[in-house]
Amino acid sequence: MAGLKEIRTKIKTVQNMQKITYAMEMVAQSKMRKVRDRMCAARPYGEKIRNVAAHMSHAHPEYKSPFLVARGKANHAGLILITADKGMCGGLNTNALRLALNHMKEREEQKMALEVCAIGGKGFGFLRRMGANVVSYAVALGDTPHMERLAGPVKTMLDAYSEGRIDTLYICYTRFINTMKQEPVLEQLLPLSGEQLASPYGHWDYIYEPDAKTIVDELLRRYVEALIYQAVAENMASEQGARMVAMKAATENAGHVLDELRLIYNKTRQAAITKEISEIVGGAAAV
Repeated sequence: MAGLKEIRTKIKTVQNMQKITYAMEMVAQSKMRKVRDRMCAARPYGEKIRNVAAHMSHAHPEYKSPFLVARGKANHAGLILITADKGMCGGLNTNALRLALNHMKEREEQKMALEVCAIGGKGFGFLRRMGANVVSYAVALGDTPHMERLAGPVKTMLDAYSEGRIDTLYICYTRFINTMKQEPVLEQLLPLSGEQLASPYGHWDYIYEPDAKTIVDELLRRYVEALIYQAVAENMASEQGARMVAMKAATENAGHVLDELRLIYNKTRQAAITKEISEIVGGAAAV
């Protein structure tokens, strides 16, 4: 009977775990709608500011912002790593961290100094364990990306680029494809490439107040901030999608384990009953 008691305990434990994973799946599904709507709502702003930045950068060719000029041989690089604050979302954080680690190793092989900005608790903890040069970070962002929480760490990296302390700036995050698919990506953020801004339709003439340098630099900075905000929103949507899928799979696996445990329990119970009946029949025959 001790074996039956152990099996019942295991069944109860798996049932409790199944309830937890199912609840987490439902919570992720509820949050998924909000973060996806927020991500989609941010896209028109990013597209509009990209168009304006493209027009203004082409309208004043005698001034080139540092954000647009590719420098010579790069000796210092920057990386913005975006991850989730929590786990239980499949391989989402692991895939992004692996991509960032490969990038860091490549920069180390090229004898380049690397400054890193961590957005998200998982990435920040990983970078600290790796001994990386973390110059700024933002953790515990919750389920809503607030630009005021991101402004400080992002400004540190943009100022480092403007002042020449880093020559290139990359961003690593998880792009949201759909609920079932999320893709870790590593993109060059600065200097801005022609593919990011593209060529504007026609040419506009601007009167700058106070001057072209102030306006263009500020606008491009806002554009880069919009790109980072969009990346954070994409990563949050990917997190909820990955967690929903992972918890659904965990709930289904718990169901399979319960079926196996119940089958073992019934077999063990039947064997115990058969043994008792055999002992009773054997005792009666001996009498």
